Amino acid sequence: MSAVSSPYVPVRTSGSVVRVSPDGYPPFDVAYERRGSGEPVVLLHGIGHHWQAWEPVLTALASSYDVIALDLPGFGASPGLPPETGYAMETVVPLLGAAFGALGVERPHVVGNSLGGLLALELGLLGHARTVTALSPAGFWNTPERLLAFGVLRGMRAGAQAMPDALVRQLARTAAGRTALTSTIYARPGARSPESVTAETKALRDAIGFWPVLREGRRPGARFRADLSGLPVTIGWGDRDRVLLRRQGVRAKRTIPGARLVRLPGCGHVPMNDDPATVTRVITDTLARTAAG
Repeated sequence: MSAVSSPYVPVRTSGSVVRVSPDGYPPFDVAYERRGSGEPVVLLHGIGHHWQAWEPVLTALASSYDVIALDLPGFGASPGLPPETGYAMETVVPLLGAAFGALGVERPHVVGNSLGGLLALELGLLGHARTVTALSPAGFWNTPERLLAFGVLRGMRAGAQAMPDALVRQLARTAAGRTALTSTIYARPGARSPESVTAETKALRDAIGFWPVLREGRRPGARFRADLSGLPVTIGWGDRDRVLLRRQGVRAKRTIPGARLVRLPGCGHVPMNDDPATVTRVITDTLARTAAG
């Protein structure tokens, strides 16, 4: 189902799917959650995750904005892209721009985490975003750092696939079990709910886009090397990120000198779960820079 509206008409949808029919590519479906009204804000998760990663900040943002959290193609409830399409960055970014059009939004504010952060920056580069907030974005690594990150991700994926559902549910019932399952990406894994940990472990296990995206990450095009002058950009990095080390934030600032670089104290790789209030404030401060400009 496609929800099309002006940015100022209240929208309340749940468990929705939009069919995207881009020029020159086969059609594909994207699952999403949409809440609130106001200027459009699109949220993009990281590799192996799903839109629910944004749940801690989604409702807060929806009090003032039309917020759309996407399941990226091949993740969460979104089917994979057609085989002939592939997952190259130069393909996926225009397809996401087409998805924005199918959802009835033009140049939304785009917020992304990890893989979603890199996609948000690329969308900004191609003119599909009016502001960009990138939390621990991929694409600013050197080779050893990329190998470290990919090794961590492969290990998480292997662990998720090795555990039967019953064991995951049992581990998720205790703080120690939730720590064992998710401490790689969260600084406060014990604070996650059992239901959330169970669902995101399943999302990682079942993500059919995982390997295609990881393979594309080895290509030079998976590094972000462009400036985004004239576009309000915020780079946020958790100081306890164990997947993409925080020194990559300094590299991101050198690449995009006009970006605001924000330290997220006490946060891991997925900071919106570790400190929702701070992340919400960082996002809304970026959005406010458009009005100030």
